[in-house]
Amino acid sequence: MESVRPNEYMPALIRKQQVAQIRGCPIYVITSVALIPLSSQSDAEKAIEQSKRDAQRNTSDRAEGSLIDSRSSADEGSYHSEGHVIDNSPEESKALAPPYSNTRPKLQEEDGSVAQNVMGRKGQYGRFAERWFSKKGWTTERRRVQGLSAGDMGKSEAISRGQEGDPNQVEDGTEQDSKETQTSESSLSRRPGPSPTQNVTSTLLPKLLRTAKMLFASRSFFYSYDYDITRRLGSQMTKASNLPLYKSVDPMFFWNHHLVLPFIENGDHAYILPLMQGFVGQRSFGVDPTFSEAPSGVISEAPKDIMGISETQKRTKAASSFLLTLISRRSVKRPGLRYLRRGIDEEGHTANSVETEQILSRASWKSSDNIYSFTQFRGSIPLFFSQSPYALKPIPILQHGFETNHAAFKRHFTNLISRYGDIQIALLVNKQGGEAEIGQQYEEHTKRLVAEGGINGVRPDFEWFDFHAVCRGMRFENVSVLVNTLSNMLDHYGTTVEVNREIQKRQKGVLRINCMDCLDRTNVVQSACASRTLEKQLKEEGVEVNFQTDTTTQWFNTLWADNGDAVSKQYSSTAALKGDYTRTRKRDYRGALNDFGLTMSRYYNNIVNDYFSQAAIDYLLGNVTEQVFEEFEADLMSNDPAISMQKVRSNAIDTSSKIVIAEQREDLFGGWTLLSPRESNTVRTFPFEEVVLLLTDAALYAVRFDWNLEKVSSFERVDLRSVTGIIYGSYVTSTLTAFQTDENTNVGLVIKYRPGKEDVVRVNTRSLSTAVQTDSEPDATRTAAIAKLFDPSELGRSSPQGHGKSSERGSQSLKLLAFKALPARTSLANVGGHKPDTATVSEKDLVRGICDDIRRAAYGGDGGGSDTGFERGFVEEQEIISLKEARRSTGYLEQWGHELKKLVWA
Repeated sequence: MESVRPNEYMPALIRKQQVAQIRGCPIYVITSVALIPLSSQSDAEKAIEQSKRDAQRNTSDRAEGSLIDSRSSADEGSYHSEGHVIDNSPEESKALAPPYSNTRPKLQEEDGSVAQNVMGRKGQYGRFAERWFSKKGWTTERRRVQGLSAGDMGKSEAISRGQEGDPNQVEDGTEQDSKETQTSESSLSRRPGPSPTQNVTSTLLPKLLRTAKMLFASRSFFYSYDYDITRRLGSQMTKASNLPLYKSVDPMFFWNHHLVLPFIENGDHAYILPLMQGFVGQRSFGVDPTFSEAPSGVISEAPKDIMGISETQKRTKAASSFLLTLISRRSVKRPGLRYLRRGIDEEGHTANSVETEQILSRASWKSSDNIYSFTQFRGSIPLFFSQSPYALKPIPILQHGFETNHAAFKRHFTNLISRYGDIQIALLVNKQGGEAEIGQQYEEHTKRLVAEGGINGVRPDFEWFDFHAVCRGMRFENVSVLVNTLSNMLDHYGTTVEVNREIQKRQKGVLRINCMDCLDRTNVVQSACASRTLEKQLKEEGVEVNFQTDTTTQWFNTLWADNGDAVSKQYSSTAALKGDYTRTRKRDYRGALNDFGLTMSRYYNNIVNDYFSQAAIDYLLGNVTEQVFEEFEADLMSNDPAISMQKVRSNAIDTSSKIVIAEQREDLFGGWTLLSPRESNTVRTFPFEEVVLLLTDAALYAVRFDWNLEKVSSFERVDLRSVTGIIYGSYVTSTLTAFQTDENTNVGLVIKYRPGKEDVVRVNTRSLSTAVQTDSEPDATRTAAIAKLFDPSELGRSSPQGHGKSSERGSQSLKLLAFKALPARTSLANVGGHKPDTATVSEKDLVRGICDDIRRAAYGGDGGGSDTGFERGFVEEQEIISLKEARRSTGYLEQWGHELKKLVWA
């Protein structure tokens, strides 16, 4: 323990709460965590003691009634009001309401820590907790692993102390300890050894720890010791008695898989417990005996503690008591926050993908009773698009071409159909305004997929319901128009029914619902479809009820509103809009005002908090490495790891070469993507853009590329005979972060040339005229910057293949093309399914290689590529912008601005 690297922490679960039970198996939500440092055993023990004191203080505060009822706080959109937190009062103070009163059922909250609770079970988790909280537990376990007896303890400890200075032995000696300190419900953040990003990571470590703690304690992570909550009814695997639970869960919803990899790789399966992000809520209800002879049974919420019903009570209520369980499962694919994760990725995974299952059962969970399951799916529009977080109503910007979008679109529905069967699409975006275009594209891709025969003969059905137009004026009850339209399809899909642990019926398809965010409008429609399905299921059980008109079914609306709030907070950091209608089936000005406040809160989160939170989520899921924090410090933004930039850049080079190289006789020698100043003929202009540089046997092509539309915006052709020389070297364009001041990685090249009649600039104006004159004179500022890079002797120097024509060009203006190498290292944890190559070509070697290729093309391959073969003075190593120059040019205002943004963002 003493030798564990200092930046490793174990998220230890301090408090949990039971929110439901399925077949007698409790389901828990994490309510509080502590981050235990693993730098030393003493630090860990201090953190544990502090966590115990905090837990005891929280218990005392709760006993004094300091916590607010979850239902009222949920109505107000409070951060912790997830609805599934039913009651925070101590167990001994819980009072039962009158029979069938319209109050919430009270679920059990575990006052002790997870370790204290599971120790009493004396199972595999109990043994682990006992070792962790026992002073001798770890040493005893270590002796057992090493094959030592109790009498050998002194000897083994002496050996450990004697080898403390050996790094290899220290790692070996503490590996088992560090792995076993991770509880089944938590995980150890293990990373490779020190890297160049260590200083940056250490700087942002406090914020990362706060973010991780908030994430784990956000009441959005659920688990069960005995029941697989990641799989819906009908897809549960038959688990062998000795099969670890983590091997049977659905990897799509296994959120801590990356964090428990050290345990998986070491075979410590007993310490692995999968976590699912999403929502779990449960309500008990029944038919009021007073109304048992009425044509429509009155449904009300039963007050009894679901987990506290005795066997006698279960037998008494079996005929009339039901349980409604709602489980939403958030996918680990394309995870993240609202405007930073939109649309689809190349593998067909969409942002904010959530599977929601509604389970109806008898309260007794008798195997002979019917158990019903109804599943719906939500996910972002399955196309490549983005939206700016800086606008209150941002317009969706479509990205990439039709074919690229359709390939990902097809993969998405291949995944859905293999998982659910038939697909009914319900699109809720506006048919007018900014949302219309992306809705039309969605419809076009669906039509093409149907025309192609669908996926294995399954053709998705498409229904476009303009929610805002039909429900204008807060008339959300008009959603019934859509439900009626989909009724035949819903009846055809049916529900999954289980009796005696056997599937009698299986749901044949799924309703895929989405608006722009897949939150507010989606919540309303999903709850409406769920209430219709529940009515039909209860009718099969001999109970008729109308959830739209019966005032005793308010609990159903509240349960679904809590689900909507939970999903919304995980994606947009606020409760769902239109929650007042979901809860009460009524809409008024107070709900509209509350929605306005939530909208402003979302706007603030979009532009301030979400960038770092997104980087932290990707890091904890193992999608990126520590370098993501280096990138964040430089740009105060986070990139999308699901987009393969290597593939995008390769496609850009291929597209550019097909368009800009007009002469078929020109042979393409190479292509690269580099950074370049937006303004031509300068080395300093900001911002820098990513461009494509092509080299043929006759010319260079600097191509400005529209990365969203995958089209060439403009290009400049420079004949190789016009090139007078190349310089390469340090190219420092900013000094705001440590990474930006590294002269070994901030490297570029400048190509110097005299424009000639063979050189041309063309801009894609979508018209017949595309040629642009290239003989404009540089201004005074540019001339001063360029003068440093040109030697006066170059005016008379002959260019390659120039054949003595330098005097003809000598009077013409000297110009340049400036390029800077992209960072060689990537923050992606996986590239093409493999770990990043640690032997990546450095920025400097890449630039030298480009210079060598240009020299070969210009001089016909003279010199065999060695430095001695260079035409004298044609390629020179020289600072383009040195660190000293960059610091002089960085003003105080720029520095203060970056520090201010860093203070707010980081």
